[in-house]
Amino acid sequence: MKTLKLLLLTCAALLFNAAVSAGIAPATGLEFGSVFLGLNIASAVISFMPMPQGAFMAIQKEIWINDLVTNLFKANPHLNYAMNADQFVLAGKVVHIPNAGSKPAVKRNRTNLPASVTIREDVDITFELDEYTTDPILIPNAEQYELSYDKRASVTSEQSSALNELAGDWFFYYWAPTVATSFVRTSGANVTAHIGTGNRKAVTVADIKACKLKMDKQGVASDGRYAQLDADMYDQLSGDLTATQYRDFSSSLNQAEGVVGKLFGFTFLDARSTVLMYTADATPVVKDPETAAVSTYNSAGLFWQKDCVIRALGTQEFFENEKDATYYGSIYSALLRLGGRKKRNDGKGVIALIQTT
Repeated sequence: MKTLKLLLLTCAALLFNAAVSAGIAPATGLEFGSVFLGLNIASAVISFMPMPQGAFMAIQKEIWINDLVTNLFKANPHLNYAMNADQFVLAGKVVHIPNAGSKPAVKRNRTNLPASVTIREDVDITFELDEYTTDPILIPNAEQYELSYDKRASVTSEQSSALNELAGDWFFYYWAPTVATSFVRTSGANVTAHIGTGNRKAVTVADIKACKLKMDKQGVASDGRYAQLDADMYDQLSGDLTATQYRDFSSSLNQAEGVVGKLFGFTFLDARSTVLMYTADATPVVKDPETAAVSTYNSAGLFWQKDCVIRALGTQEFFENEKDATYYGSIYSALLRLGGRKKRNDGKGVIALIQTT
């Protein structure tokens, strides 16, 4: 088989050299045979010349950045169920979305003329993107990792997973409700707190129904509603489902898209270690994911309609320090600018299910 392959390659090379010779000979006045022989000799010499190691193996920045971005969305399915504002990113750092103001008033059988003239006030949506950077990683012979996705993933897995988890948790914070009208409190039996100390009320089916009712009263679209609970809250909910409810819930299972079930119109995404954390104040205050929990904090889940939350990806940079003499290898790091917010200034379309102490 190898002999046949070599023979075919040789024949192809000879035919190519013959075609080139046929064009060169008339143009230069040289004999066809001389040109053909010269090309064959040159081809043979070149084939035996050693190629400089890594000559065609320069690291491809786009490949490494693509891996980071792809893994970000794969590890955080909730980012796929939000308004994508990438097209509104300015200079890779700021999102500016033109936003129409309130609708004009409408009256039936108008009798008072002239009608009042109003001016529509447009309030644009603007927010800055946060900067996420990976710790620099040392890779000896980095070019070998260009050969396959699996090898690249094995090198960047720790970097990628750390960035994915932190960025994913911050998006819940970007979208988190801050007004009491968007809060629902758990109402189940006492369970041991998994954030803070003491006891908390468990999540029940009735609590999910209460989230649906609140969103319905807000006039939010019934399609495209999603829910994210942490592992403990999801376990409490699944334990409260009857056998029939669990069968109906799990009939919507879609692991490829990170979906575990559907209840009261909410599509539930696979449980995470943490989602949101609120204080025990009369009007709970959401805490960012990098804040250390105190004994009185409460865990919370998030419920949202996909058109009521925004996510955006801005600058994507890759940095390299090739063949560093002090580290005997090449050093690489990456930077991503990400951000998001609730779309509506009144916060409607997003509900927090907060534990009750």
